[in-house]
Amino acid sequence: MRSGEMMFRQAVRPVVGRLILLAAAQVGGAAVSLALPAAMADAVDRVLAGRGGGWAVSGIALLLAAAAVCEVSAEIAAASCGARATATLRRSLLRRILAVGVSGRNRHPAGDLTSRVVGSATDAGQIAVTVVGLATSAVTSLAGTVLLWRVDVRLGVVLLLSLVPALLLVRMFATRMSDLFVRYQELQADIAARLLDALDGIRTIRAAGTLDQEIARVLEPLPDLSATGAETWARQRSVVWRMSLLVPLIEVAVLTAAGLAVVQGRLLAGQFLAAAGYTTLALGFLNQVDSLAELARATASARRVTEIPGAAAEGPATPGAAPAPGPGRVTLRQVTVRRGGRAVLDGVDVEIPAGYAVAVVGRPGAGKSTFAQLIGRLVEPDGGEVMLDDTPVTRLDPVALRRAVAYAFERPVLLGETVHEAVAYGHEPLSRAVVERAARLACADSFVRRLPEGYDTPLADLRLSGGEAQRLGLARALVGEAGVLVLDDATSSLDTVTEMRIGQVIAEDLAGRTRVIIARRLAAAAGADLVVWLDDGRIRAVGRHPVLWSDPEYRAVFGRGDAA
Repeated sequence: MRSGEMMFRQAVRPVVGRLILLAAAQVGGAAVSLALPAAMADAVDRVLAGRGGGWAVSGIALLLAAAAVCEVSAEIAAASCGARATATLRRSLLRRILAVGVSGRNRHPAGDLTSRVVGSATDAGQIAVTVVGLATSAVTSLAGTVLLWRVDVRLGVVLLLSLVPALLLVRMFATRMSDLFVRYQELQADIAARLLDALDGIRTIRAAGTLDQEIARVLEPLPDLSATGAETWARQRSVVWRMSLLVPLIEVAVLTAAGLAVVQGRLLAGQFLAAAGYTTLALGFLNQVDSLAELARATASARRVTEIPGAAAEGPATPGAAPAPGPGRVTLRQVTVRRGGRAVLDGVDVEIPAGYAVAVVGRPGAGKSTFAQLIGRLVEPDGGEVMLDDTPVTRLDPVALRRAVAYAFERPVLLGETVHEAVAYGHEPLSRAVVERAARLACADSFVRRLPEGYDTPLADLRLSGGEAQRLGLARALVGEAGVLVLDDATSSLDTVTEMRIGQVIAEDLAGRTRVIIARRLAAAAGADLVVWLDDGRIRAVGRHPVLWSDPEYRAVFGRGDAA
């Protein structure tokens, strides 16, 4: 079964009971609606025959009361079912979005993902409720048709012949609307993505004085959005007005035939009244244009929700895998990663010994960051295998893998309420002493203590420089005592003195841990035990920095054409 279908099964499972209640209430309401015409016909015939209609009228009152109870119950069940299914679907979708990680973020901009969680999941969560409602309406219409046929065969024939053009119109409407709703939601997501990009770069926009140009860029899809919305409403309007004409005409045709039957003596007055009621019920499905539009919108939203891949970096480990970390040896065997049809890494085959400090170098676009992300399974390879201490990372328990491999990034995002929580993020509640030790190793303790509330300073009140944020991000990576530490250009914003101090910490205080350093500066490569040289996604060489330095192309990686 496809992962999207599985996700919808998971969303529907918690609301099965509510769906059963909804279906029961709607079926009960339909049964009452089908019983009413017969009851009214019987009451009319009794009164006209002089036999009294007291009991019949009382029965009609009970049926009307039952219909009211069923309708209220159905409304409550539908609201509860839709809300619960939407919440479940949103949690499942959010888990997927966060789990697909870097590769998923590259395929779907943040604004697009936000629109799927906020908008598409809400519409998709109503599918079950809408389908139950439409199914009940269809069954009621079918039952009304059968009962009308039982009243008089000629009336049933007139109804069926009249229904043909109406049903064709409904089918054409349903098939065309889904694509329009998909297009509309895609355009909405495009605008949201452009707006979030603009907000991320607001300082640059203001500094460059390009506010008007940026507004025009964000709103560029708006004419297409407007045109798609107008076409959606136009199609719905065209169906509604045609139905508004067809339904009364069908009713007139059936009632005319029924009136003639009364005149000819084939039907009684009460049967005429019953025929009128059954005709209204039989035509009920044709009045579900709004529900059909909701189903088309929900279906379009479901397509967008299920586009997020189910296979994720946080997926469950293979049963029986050893969760315990070892000394920290990292192995890549013939690893290939493709993006947009291009091989970012192509057949990479390398082993990083446990406890070594390894610098990964290469020109921009060589695949260094992708190399780093593979170690902790932040991205999945398209081919080959990544191993930690002879165990494929796909077989490690995700929690154990997160404890074994820690990351510090070039632009760390600090999460939590306070500085303490930002450093301790992702771990069990840690003592202040543990957090302070990690901050000292990252050369962050001194500036944190100068903050108004020290480690209890709210992150929302901070205005950190790039270097300060990097030091807190590095402290977060060090706090867990992970056996493998990956520094993805994590010191690029530091001043020279602080970078030298952290270089000493990496070489001395962190000795014994495996350190993978994405190096763009010469000092980082020179201080490493081993250098992995990437060139256009392939391993160019693996060796010690002094040995590789004799190669002018290696020196060119650092902008040096001659030996220093």
